[in-house]
Amino acid sequence: MVEIAISTARSQLGDLVRRAAHGRETIALTDHGHVAALLISPQVIEDLEDALAVAEYELKKERGTLGPGIPHEEVGRMLGLRK
Repeated sequence: MVEIAISTARSQLGDLVRRAAHGRETIALTDHGHVAALLISPQVIEDLEDALAVAEYELKKERGTLGPGIPHEEVGRMLGLRK
């Protein structure tokens, strides 16, 4: 992870955003030497959210606390794949 002071990042913001978005590089913006914010690709966040959802599902499954599911056919209708 690259750390860049907010004051320096101001003039490079467009480039930094493109690096995060396309290079999947995480860029830490620092304020007085402390990380204040992160520039991170939306795809990285989506991947993390997917991994968290799977982990939560597996934990519920292991504990036997899964609620009732939605039938496959209903999911298809909800997604507009079936009528």
